Amino acid sequence: MKNELHPLPTLSNLLPAVDFRAVSIAFDSAPLLDCISFSVPRGQMRIIIGPSNCGKSTIIKLAIGLLKPDSGQIYLAGEEISKLPEEEMFPLRDHIGVVLQTDALFSMSVAENVAYRLSHLGLNDEETETEVRRVLHIVGLDDAYSLMPDELSGGMSRRAAIARALAGSPPTMFYDSPCSGLDPITSRRLMREVIRQRDIEQVSSIYVTQNLDEVRYLCSHLCEVDANGETILRPENNAFCLINTRILMLSDGHIIFDNEDEFFWSATDEKIQEFKS
Repeated sequence: MKNELHPLPTLSNLLPAVDFRAVSIAFDSAPLLDCISFSVPRGQMRIIIGPSNCGKSTIIKLAIGLLKPDSGQIYLAGEEISKLPEEEMFPLRDHIGVVLQTDALFSMSVAENVAYRLSHLGLNDEETETEVRRVLHIVGLDDAYSLMPDELSGGMSRRAAIARALAGSPPTMFYDSPCSGLDPITSRRLMREVIRQRDIEQVSSIYVTQNLDEVRYLCSHLCEVDANGETILRPENNAFCLINTRILMLSDGHIIFDNEDEFFWSATDEKIQEFKS
């Protein structure tokens, strides 16, 4: 029997990082999400998949307050944000990292863009530079430290935006198709960092993708610290089973699957089978 790996429950783990309760939203009177409910416990990952235009990106925009639901409640770190004014969202956003499909860099160097989100953490200059260089290495931008946004290609701009979101390892992360447009090496580096944050730092996350190879990788690898204090990544095997990562699938405005990956790959539902084909 496999041993289930998960953090021991504590008081801080009892409150979900993200909680959707009967959330609905429509555009031009056409329902996009219809009374959906799900939560992301602290230190866990929810991978959201589904066909194009099914509301995956809308969930992230709702969760970070860029959109308001027509009905239902959304809780972020225990605070109900569904009707929260924009100015009251700013302090909450200091504690989340967001990778959207569109990149928006400030008119400052790549390093300064990444360091900007670290300003509220109280790091000194040396600590800030170390963290900036760490996340730039993850996305393969070691040599872009001093470049300005207008000197970057579209792909480099995307990677810089991802580095900025990763900086400081926020306790909650939102990824909207983060590997889209990235080369295979950078994509793998990014997924390894996502796994490291999940397993070592107990970062909670929502990860939107249509790429089933990404889903398989995220659901089948564990990051841990060995006896020598080294962080290692190893694949799932008969010795352990990840239960901190679940797949949620949307279709026609509803959640049609919300469970661990082993049940997804064996699911016989027609819509799931079509998506996997």
